[in-house]
Amino acid sequence: MENREPLKPFLLGFPGPLRDTLVAAVLRGEKVSTSGLLAEYEAEKEELPPVGERSALIDSQGREVAVVEVTGVRVLPLGGIGLQHALDEGEGYASVAEWRVEHERFWHSAEMREALGDPEFTVDDDTMIVAERFRVVELLPG
Repeated sequence: MENREPLKPFLLGFPGPLRDTLVAAVLRGEKVSTSGLLAEYEAEKEELPPVGERSALIDSQGREVAVVEVTGVRVLPLGGIGLQHALDEGEGYASVAEWRVEHERFWHSAEMREALGDPEFTVDDDTMIVAERFRVVELLPG
């Protein structure tokens, strides 16, 4: 086994059924994009991932299950998210409207509002979104 630098964690959703579903979709090759709030990066004082960055996809048990590589990052208003991005999230959305309903539910959740430090946080068409594309470069044993 080769030694490698520890990779930054690639986290989808919060641990539990949602993360399990998202990780499984990545491992099946169905999920090749994800969406985050620019406000979350700002709240965590985290820089946007550069194209080419590799990180470890983490499951709900905290295990590294795959290495993913960022292939694209766009920052755009929520109202600018298109159908291809919604489809590429690999969660079975048939329209941007469906995608948005589920994402608003997540972004308006108590956990997300707590992470942002804003109990009243809501999104609208002008909320800035980080639309990230990625690919699996290695499945990790486990």
